[in-house]
Amino acid sequence: MILASFDNATFQGCAMMRLSGFLLLLATTIPLLAQEVPKPPPPAEAKKNLLKLLDRPKVPAAVKVLSEPKEAGGFVTEHYDFASEKKADGTEERVPALLVRPAKPGKFPVMIVLHGTGGNKESQLSWLKEYAKRDIIGVAIDARYHGERSGGAKGSEAYVAAITKAWKTPTGQPHEHPFYYDTVWDLWRLLDQLETRPDVDTKHLGMLGISMGGIQTWLAASVDDRVSVAAPLIGVQSFLVSLENDKWQGRANTIKAAHEAAAKDLGEPAVNARVCRALWGKVIPGILDQFDCPNLLPLFAGRALFIANGAKDPNCPLEGAKIAIARAEEAFEKANAKDKLKVIIEDVAHTVTPNAREQAIEWTSKMLKP
Repeated sequence: MILASFDNATFQGCAMMRLSGFLLLLATTIPLLAQEVPKPPPPAEAKKNLLKLLDRPKVPAAVKVLSEPKEAGGFVTEHYDFASEKKADGTEERVPALLVRPAKPGKFPVMIVLHGTGGNKESQLSWLKEYAKRDIIGVAIDARYHGERSGGAKGSEAYVAAITKAWKTPTGQPHEHPFYYDTVWDLWRLLDQLETRPDVDTKHLGMLGISMGGIQTWLAASVDDRVSVAAPLIGVQSFLVSLENDKWQGRANTIKAAHEAAAKDLGEPAVNARVCRALWGKVIPGILDQFDCPNLLPLFAGRALFIANGAKDPNCPLEGAKIAIARAEEAFEKANAKDKLKVIIEDVAHTVTPNAREQAIEWTSKMLKP
């Protein structure tokens, strides 16, 4: 059952909390855990702050072919990696990529497709082929500590271990930010690398992500104007609102062991809102205020944005998603660009339905084409 499907992002049959309601909520809610939630700066300022927070010295991409390109069915599939940074211990962080392109000459738009927690780039191959059928290059990467970057661990094991390690790093000492942020940096460097390819139409670059990949999409693409089309699927939410409404459980369970480690270190008998606030505040700083989804989605106004969420999604509770979408709706209306925002809310939990998948591919393809 589709609860809403529209192009002007005006919810019909799904009550919206407007911006004024959001501000009232923040003003009247008892401060979470007896600690005031900072008032976020305007989105334009948050953009500068996020770019500064994640900035690190750039290194040459130094692309390496990992297997010879293969042509089949009118497509060419490439498997390569590139360098995204030189880490504090001197090692080079390399990002494995899978690219599917039309087997013909020309310059093509690009759609980057991002997997969810525990997934890998190969799991997105069917998406890449769907875009290649439409004369759009499809690209997928392994997120930090996933796929070829997991060190041989299964699923999300290495990812959860890395987040736990970051949490346990003594305060004041440098640590990684594997929970979303480091992959966001990799995505910016991927865009740099794609811009050097002679077959890429650099004016038409897109990004689509599922679940964790959806969150990485709105984080990375909101502040990078090179992304002309973005599609966060089952990833739009508000981290702050999930805590205030006691609906943090779904998000915490995606990396349960890291939250349990934090609970133990904090002397809590079980994972609770205090644990989430402490863990998130350290490993994804700013996610509860200036870098939360409601404050970043307005940055897309004027570019194309497709959102698909589930009304029963425990990982992206509807209360927070509605606030984020309302902020986007207002920004797109102000920019006279309502036709560039499409939102569908379906009566499902944390899943991309066949309908959402089809609409996402068709709409983003249309928006990507010159």
